[in-house]
Amino acid sequence: MTLCWFLGILVFSYGVFSNGVSKTLPSRPAAVNVGAIFSLNSTIGRVAKIAIDLAVKDVNSDPRVLGGTKLKVMIQDSSCSVFVGIVKALQLMEKDIVAIIGPQSSIIAHVISHIANEFHVPLLSFAATDPTLSSLQYPFLVRTTQSDLFQMSAIAELVDYFQWRQVIAIFIDDDYGRGGISALEDKLAEKRCKISYKAAIRPGTELSQNDIIDILITVALMESRVIVLHSYPDSGLAILSVANHLGMMGNGYVWMATDWLSLVLDCWAPVTSDTMEKIQGVLTTRPHTVDSVKKRSFVSRWSNLTSKMTSASLIGLNAYGLYAYDTVWMIAHAINKFFNEGGTISFSNDSRLHDGKGGTLHLESMTIFNEGKHLLSNILQTNQIGLSGPLQFNPDGFLIRPAYDIINVVGTGFRTIGYWSNYSGLSVELPEKLYMKPPNRSSSNQHLLNVIWPGGMMSTPRGWVFPNNGKELRIGIPDRVGYREFVSQVKGTNLVKGYCIDVFTAAINLLPYAVPYKFIPYGDGKKNPNYDKLVELITTDYFDAVIGDIAIVTNRTKIVDFTQPFIESGLIIVAPIKRLNSSAWSFLRPFTVQMWFVTAAFFLLVGAAVWILEHRKNDDFRGPPKKQLLTILWFSFSTLFFTHRENTVSTLGRLVLMIWLFVVLIIQSSYTASLTSILTVQQLSSHIKGIDSLRTGNDPIGFQVGSFAENYMREELNIPKSRLVALGSPEEYASALENGTVAAVVDELPYIQLFLSSNCKFKIVGQEFTKSGWGFAFPRDSPLAVDMSTAILELSENGELQRIHDKWVTNSGCSSQSPELESNQLHLKSFWGLFLISGLACLLSLFIYFLLMIRQFIRRPREESSISQCSSLSGSLQTFLSFVDEKEESQKRKSERMMEKSSNTTNASSSCH
Repeated sequence: MTLCWFLGILVFSYGVFSNGVSKTLPSRPAAVNVGAIFSLNSTIGRVAKIAIDLAVKDVNSDPRVLGGTKLKVMIQDSSCSVFVGIVKALQLMEKDIVAIIGPQSSIIAHVISHIANEFHVPLLSFAATDPTLSSLQYPFLVRTTQSDLFQMSAIAELVDYFQWRQVIAIFIDDDYGRGGISALEDKLAEKRCKISYKAAIRPGTELSQNDIIDILITVALMESRVIVLHSYPDSGLAILSVANHLGMMGNGYVWMATDWLSLVLDCWAPVTSDTMEKIQGVLTTRPHTVDSVKKRSFVSRWSNLTSKMTSASLIGLNAYGLYAYDTVWMIAHAINKFFNEGGTISFSNDSRLHDGKGGTLHLESMTIFNEGKHLLSNILQTNQIGLSGPLQFNPDGFLIRPAYDIINVVGTGFRTIGYWSNYSGLSVELPEKLYMKPPNRSSSNQHLLNVIWPGGMMSTPRGWVFPNNGKELRIGIPDRVGYREFVSQVKGTNLVKGYCIDVFTAAINLLPYAVPYKFIPYGDGKKNPNYDKLVELITTDYFDAVIGDIAIVTNRTKIVDFTQPFIESGLIIVAPIKRLNSSAWSFLRPFTVQMWFVTAAFFLLVGAAVWILEHRKNDDFRGPPKKQLLTILWFSFSTLFFTHRENTVSTLGRLVLMIWLFVVLIIQSSYTASLTSILTVQQLSSHIKGIDSLRTGNDPIGFQVGSFAENYMREELNIPKSRLVALGSPEEYASALENGTVAAVVDELPYIQLFLSSNCKFKIVGQEFTKSGWGFAFPRDSPLAVDMSTAILELSENGELQRIHDKWVTNSGCSSQSPELESNQLHLKSFWGLFLISGLACLLSLFIYFLLMIRQFIRRPREESSISQCSSLSGSLQTFLSFVDEKEESQKRKSERMMEKSSNTTNASSSCH
C-alpha cells in the first residue's frame, strides 16, 4: 500500500485542474470508449471476459440502443495485482474513456476509485463486494453487484435461525476480508450473537499448508464449532482440504462459506470428486438472480458457446457473469440517455501532468471527462430489467432487492435449501414471490429445508463444545458466614459443599461432555460477600461462572445470563409473634366492626321491606304503630335463628324473605366456623401485617449482609437507609428480633425457611412480595448456560432436585405450625355480594309494589258525589294515601268475610252430621 500511495502522491500532488478543452467528440460519435479492468486469469475474470464480449456484441448489433454509435470496450488485465491495476487504470485515462467496468477485486477498487474521482470517470464494479466501498469517499464508484453487507446479514440470520450464539471467523487479511468480517460482526451483534475468535489468513500466494494447519489447530481448541470462511476460491479450498485432513469436517462442526464457494461450484462444474468429498455438508451463499425467459435464453447461448472452447469445465456461468453482462447494458443505456439530453463528450487535460523523460506512462495524455458527473447521474437513475433481475439503485447506491440462495453441498453436487432476502429474511419461497406479499420477518415465518451437515448428520449440531485446551472453568462461589447449608468451604481444605454445590455437580454430570472446573471462594470469610459485585466479576473475565445462592434479579440479568432457577425464592417478612388469649368479648372477634354494622343495618332493612309488602294483606303485620314497630324488629332479628312466627302471604314478600334467609344461613355458618377457630385453636399475632405496614411505619428492619434486599427496600420501597440494619447470620436474626433491635427481618424465602425450622418464636407475616429464584450465572450468550438449564430441568423431572433440597434444607422442628399469620376476622369484602343481592331484591320488590298501587289508584272507580279536584301535589299525595287506606280496609273486610263464610260452612256441615 505504501507504493500505491506514493504513486497517488506522484500523480496528484499538484491536483488536476482543467486548463482547456483538448478534445470534443461529435454529439453522436461513431464510437464511445469504455475501459475494463479485471484479472483475466481468475475464476470471475474468465467468466466476465466472455460476458462482456457478448454484451458489447448485443449492444452494437441493436441500433436502437445507441442510435448507430458503437460501444468499444478496452479490456486491461490487472493480473490480481494492485500495482498493475493502478498502472492499467492510468493507461486507460490516456484513451478518452467515459467509464470503466471493474475491477473485480475490492482491494484494487479501493485504489482505482481515487483515480476515477480525479478524472471524473464512473467506475462500475460488478464483483467488488467490500462494504466499505459504499463510503462517501468514493462518489464515482458504482457497485453493480450486491454488497457483502447483505451477504453477512444472510449469514447472521442463519446463525440466529439455528440458535447458535458464537462463531469463529476465518478470513483473508485484506480490505475484502476485513470489511466483510466487520460487517458480519455488526450483523451478529444485532442478533445477540458474536464472533468469539478471528483467524486472519495471509493474502497472496505465500500461504503455506503449515500456516493453515497452525490456524486450524488453534480453531479446533476453541469452544465454538460454527466456522465462517470468508476468502478467495483457491485459499478457501485449501483451508477446507486441510480441515478435512485434521478431522474438522466431521460430526459437530458447522462450516459456512461465503459466496466464493458457490462461485467454484458454478464455474468449475463438474467439480472433481476429490474436492467434493472434502466440502461435504458445507453451507454457502450465492447471489440470487431472478429466473426469466431472457436469462434462460442467455444460459443456453452460453452453454453452446463455451462447449466449443478447450477449457469449458472452467468457465461455467455464475452470477458475476450476469452482473458483468448487465453492467455493459447499464452503461449503454446511460450513454444513450446522455446523448438524448443533448450531452456531448469532451475531455480536458492539465499541462502540469507530463512525463519529462518520455516513459511509457504518458501523464500529459491523461484527460478528464468533463461530463463525468452527468453520465454518473444517468447511471444511478438506471431502471431496467437485466439478466440478473431489476437494475435500479436505492438512495444509498445499492441495487434494490438484495437476495441470496442458501446452498448445501451434498453428494456429488449441491441443493438449494432456501433463500434470504432483505425483505422477509429466510424462506423456502423465491424472493420475487415474497415481494408480492406484505413483509414478514417474524421468527415463525423463517423457514429452510433440512440440512445435511458435515459428517452426514441430519440433526442440527449444538454448535459448540467445551474447549479442548486444558483450561478449567474458574467458578466463583460466595464465602458465606451464615446459612452455610447452601454453600460453604470446608475449613482447611479446598472442598466445598452445600445445597447449591450438590445441584451444580448433579447438573454438570448430566452434560454429554466433560467440563473441567475449579471453585474459587469469594469473600473475606468474616461477612457475607456482596453478591452484585460477585456477579460483576464475570463481566471482567475474573470468573467464568458464579454458582451459589444467587438470586435472579433485574440488574444482574442485564450483565450475565442465568440458568433455569433451581429453587423458588422471593422476599418475605419474618417477625416476632405473641399468643392471643380468649376474653369475655371473644364472641365479637369473628366479624369486623364494619361487618357487624352492615349486618345489623340489613336486618332492619329487610324487616321494613317485608312489613311494607305484607301489612295490606297480612294481619300479622297490622295493628297500632307501636305494635307494628315491634313486629318489624322482632321479625327481622328472629330470622337469624329461623324462629319468626309471622307468615308471609304476598309473592314479593316471600321472594325477599327467601333471599334473606339464604344470606343469613351463609353469615351464620361463617360466624360459627370462625368463632370455633378462635376459641379452640391457638392464635398468634404480630403488629406487622405485611410489607405495607412495615413500609409506612418507623420500625427498624433487618436484612442479610450481601443480599439484594437492601437495594430493593431502598430503591423500590423508598425505605430510608437509617431504618435498615445489616445482619450476618441466623443467630443475629434471632437475637435482633428478640431484643427489639429490629421489628422484622426481610430476606429470601429459602433462608427464612431454614431459619424458622429451628426458631419457633417467629413467623412469616404477610405475603411474599417479590417473585424470583436462584440460578447459576454465566457470561452473556454462553451456550453452557443453556445446557445447564436443560440439565436442571431434567433434575427437576426425575426428582433428584427435590431429594437434594430435602437433604440440606428441610427440617421438621417447627413444621407443625402455620407458616403465615392470617387474620381470622371475617371482613365485609367476603360478603358484599350476598348483601348486594339481598338489597337489590328488597328495592325491586318495593318498586314493583308501588307500581301496582299507583296503577290501582289511577284506575279506581270515581263517584260523582265524591269527586274533588285537587291540583296541588300535597292534595294528590293525600288522595293517594287515602286510597291506600281504603284498599287496606277493603282487603281487611274481604278477609273477614272469607273467614266468616268458611266458619259458617264448617258449622253447617257439623249440623248435618
